[in-house]
Amino acid sequence: MNKEVNVDALFLGPKSENRVFYKEMMEYAITEHMHWRSGFHPEDSALVTPRAQHQPDFRDTLYRTEGILRDLSSRLKNKSVPWFSPRYLGHMNADTFMVSHLAYVMTMLYNQNNCAVEASPVTTDLELEAGEDLCRMFGFDVSKSWGHITSGGTVANYEGLWVARNLKSMPLAIARHEGAKDLVAGMTEHQLLNMKPTDVLDLTDELKKRGMFEEVRELSVRGAGVEPGKLGKLLVPRSKHYSWLKAMDLLGLGQENIVQLDVDGNYRTDVQKMRETTLRLMEEGTPILGMVSVVGTTEEGSVDAVHEVLKLREECEEKFGSSFFIHVDAAYGGYVRSMFLDENDQFMEYDALVATYRESEIVPEGVVWPKRDVYDAFKAMSEVDSITVDPHKVGYIQYSAGAITMKDKRIVDLISYHAAYVFEEAGEDSGDEHSVMLGSSIMEGSKAGAAAAAVWAAHRLVPLNITGYGHVIGRGIVTADWFASKLATAEPFVIQGRSFEVRPLMHPDFHMVNFTFKEIGNDSLADHNSLNQRIYELCSYASGRAYSKDFLTSSTSLSVEEYGDTPCAYTSLRGFTDEEWQKEGSVYILRAAIMTPFLRDEMRFSQYWSNLRDIFTQILTEIVDEENKKAMSHSAA
Repeated sequence: MNKEVNVDALFLGPKSENRVFYKEMMEYAITEHMHWRSGFHPEDSALVTPRAQHQPDFRDTLYRTEGILRDLSSRLKNKSVPWFSPRYLGHMNADTFMVSHLAYVMTMLYNQNNCAVEASPVTTDLELEAGEDLCRMFGFDVSKSWGHITSGGTVANYEGLWVARNLKSMPLAIARHEGAKDLVAGMTEHQLLNMKPTDVLDLTDELKKRGMFEEVRELSVRGAGVEPGKLGKLLVPRSKHYSWLKAMDLLGLGQENIVQLDVDGNYRTDVQKMRETTLRLMEEGTPILGMVSVVGTTEEGSVDAVHEVLKLREECEEKFGSSFFIHVDAAYGGYVRSMFLDENDQFMEYDALVATYRESEIVPEGVVWPKRDVYDAFKAMSEVDSITVDPHKVGYIQYSAGAITMKDKRIVDLISYHAAYVFEEAGEDSGDEHSVMLGSSIMEGSKAGAAAAAVWAAHRLVPLNITGYGHVIGRGIVTADWFASKLATAEPFVIQGRSFEVRPLMHPDFHMVNFTFKEIGNDSLADHNSLNQRIYELCSYASGRAYSKDFLTSSTSLSVEEYGDTPCAYTSLRGFTDEEWQKEGSVYILRAAIMTPFLRDEMRFSQYWSNLRDIFTQILTEIVDEENKKAMSHSAA
């Protein structure tokens, strides 16, 4: 049975509160490595002699090394963003686990390269174990699924589209091969391009039995290529990450084959419009290469209705005999699924989940989380084809550590390569199910085994369920709820006779809170955008040293080019006319990912909010003073 973690013991802490333990373990990691070196074939003589170590150029080299490191430390301390501090509420960053730092440093010294097992005999296993952890968290059958660590969500998204592309083209390749085309006899090209992903993988099994899988695979898009647009459209929400545009470019599928789906007032994919678009494409006979749902949009933290996408695919299969690949981009929100799993990693029913939150004090009375549709979306993730997730976001693990998981590991055969100089097949009697060459089955080549060790270590200490990550992530969710509620009810800020009101964009799906300030009585959207942009400049690294900032945040613009007229609902609530929206075409938003685990205490948060109001007052005063000076300067001129 898992023991519940003590969250405060996981981090170095905003004031380095756990410094003693951290230093002890860091010294242990380095000392153990030095013992390993000195103990390897002790009969070998030392190759760096005391005489050499006392030479002037030797000492000079060490002094210069020290000087470089001191310079680096100065630069890092002077200009880095303090992700660890509750004063930072911006991007998807926060303090990270000590165990991950220590595991990374410990493993880094051994310089493991997870491209090939012979270069990473330890960390290849750790990476695949971490992949299994993530597959289990998403509800995949671990014996049939596949997951591994990437450099980030961008590469993971590339791999998701890569497998979708190759899968889509395999039936066409089968139909071209003389020895295999009987498997799809009588099927039209339209039918070949609209098969269920599982049916295509079943055909690849038959090809392997016949010993012609590699031959047929070379007739697919990876070998013979395919004409532009042949494989159909990729449907993505307007809230998509820009990596999907890059992926369509890099994989030769063409950005013109992206169909953007409108989002609703909660910045989730609009289910009704998604249905209309999909069914129209089906009726036109246009294949759908894949459908992307986002669990944790980059700008709003919104959670798409994954369950509705699955229902839509089933409807298309029944009505049109046509199917498509479903990928969930959960780079931001993927780890939140751990909050829905009990101590045995089983997905809990809604009422039992809420009751457990109350009993464990993960989500207190007065905070309603999760919303029922958010719950349904996370539950449905177990039925999709592939999922992107970033341990270096809500996994609280340092960069760089993204990940991709696939429900059916047979799909990896469609992208795998084998280079004799790097990759060796594991012997049949090796007894090690993890003995694979990662480099032959993924997009990247050389990759740090230390990153895999960092993820693996975090998963060993912090279970991917309600007893572990549930407590860590829950702290941020509760704090975000409190923060959004304070913004929604905050009294105006009165500065030199002018009043400013702050309000959230919406109540968050988990812990991204967007908000804006508006001067009461000023109904110019252009002035509103300028005000919030100036607030951002005064609350970000953009204008100088982070040390000089009392509060740090991030920002974004919700424009008509990216979101259509969806943001108009918010601007209307803030008192701006439709004409103002049409004239400006965008609204500037302040953006805060409330990931810090250190404000989950009502008294502490109350004091934090009081201090934050003072900071906002100071910032608004500075802006008003700037405007007054400009006005005086103009009048004098």
